[in-house]
Amino acid sequence: MEKKVAIIGAGLAGCECALILARAGLHVVLFEQKPHYHSEAHVSNLFAELVCSNSLRSNELTSGIGLLKQELRDLQSPFMAAADAHAVPADKALAVDRVAFATSLTHAVQQHPLIEVVCAKVTSLSDPRLTSSDIAYVVVAAGPVADNELVADLVRNLGQEACYFYDAIAPIVWTNSLDFQIVFWGSRYQDEEGEIGDYLNCPMTKEEYTRFYEALCAAKTVPARQFEQLKHFEGCMPIEALASRGFKTLAFGPFKPVGFVDPRTHQRPYAIVQLRSENVQQETCNLVGCQTRMLQAEQQRVFRLIPGLANCEFARYGSMHRNTYVNAPLVLDASLALKSTPRVLLAGQITGVEGYVESAACGLWVGQVLAARLLGYTLSQPPKETALGALLGYLQVVQKKFQPSNAHFGLMPALDTKLKKIDRKKAYSERARSAFKTWQQNQRLV
Repeated sequence: MEKKVAIIGAGLAGCECALILARAGLHVVLFEQKPHYHSEAHVSNLFAELVCSNSLRSNELTSGIGLLKQELRDLQSPFMAAADAHAVPADKALAVDRVAFATSLTHAVQQHPLIEVVCAKVTSLSDPRLTSSDIAYVVVAAGPVADNELVADLVRNLGQEACYFYDAIAPIVWTNSLDFQIVFWGSRYQDEEGEIGDYLNCPMTKEEYTRFYEALCAAKTVPARQFEQLKHFEGCMPIEALASRGFKTLAFGPFKPVGFVDPRTHQRPYAIVQLRSENVQQETCNLVGCQTRMLQAEQQRVFRLIPGLANCEFARYGSMHRNTYVNAPLVLDASLALKSTPRVLLAGQITGVEGYVESAACGLWVGQVLAARLLGYTLSQPPKETALGALLGYLQVVQKKFQPSNAHFGLMPALDTKLKKIDRKKAYSERARSAFKTWQQNQRLV
């Protein structure tokens, strides 16, 4: 009996995975709940619907996302082919006509003879349609607003701690863009003399704190979409919502200065902002407690008022929205298969990647992995020096609190030499292009 792959969800990752498998000559059964059911985020009956912006972000190779897009083009990604075919003017970014883009992928999926589309909701991994003898693998590509019953089933299978339901993301900045005349290493109640501590710290006087606080309270935020409820939980409260409770809320909360002495004044600061390293190379760091819904331009303006961050460069902006994703390092292996159930793989934002392109990249990777398994050849992981390899590698890094990430250079291994910003990005890109070309030449890819 010919083995098939069942895919749940015809979003970006699901369509990409299905088309890659079909290109390999494999049969796919694609379950999509449209048109009978719509999530609160979707309005169209089309597959691969872009529910937010129509922008796929920068097209430049000197950006992590631009590099990832080029690697997908090298792999003949159906997603990228559709995006390029339906691009609209957007300066150095790639933006698409969302209807034309989704229509082209919908037609490609529906008209492919090896893809069977089943318009039905799947609410459990034990659904008989997924466990029948002709289904070799199941791919869950249900997106960030997956069906509640399916999410509940995932929780039962993986455990409550393995799934998250709200995305609370603080900005990430490049460490070498900080002013170390102001910023200092240290930990709260640091005892041993000479110990540098685990956090970078930005001490604030009362005047500096007041200036920051007033700018924060006046900042414009991203409006909630119609399907989103602004129901905040204490564990992931946006910093601007927290600040609205009163002038001293931050100073007695995430910015409390207790246990610190400003090396410049030898006195306790009025408040302190801490930054936590994002990787072992300490190239990027996270603004602790600064998850936010502010517009990106407002984030630049407000967070640069923090002493030591006046010229900071952002590797990732903060965001906060409803999301469903798993604790990938805990539950997924390198192929994005569930460690507890290897015949079930995840693809797209539910894995813990963030963004349209990143979601499609996961779908492509899972399609390549399953094609290799079903056709009997081996496939190695892309090097971590590449955008795809770095993104997949991030999903394997155990963290105290795993958070979604998009593609950026901070996920890659550090460069051997220190360079200026413009030269650094070019060096990351050139190294990635060389590593990707070598890897691709040594793989059997469909």
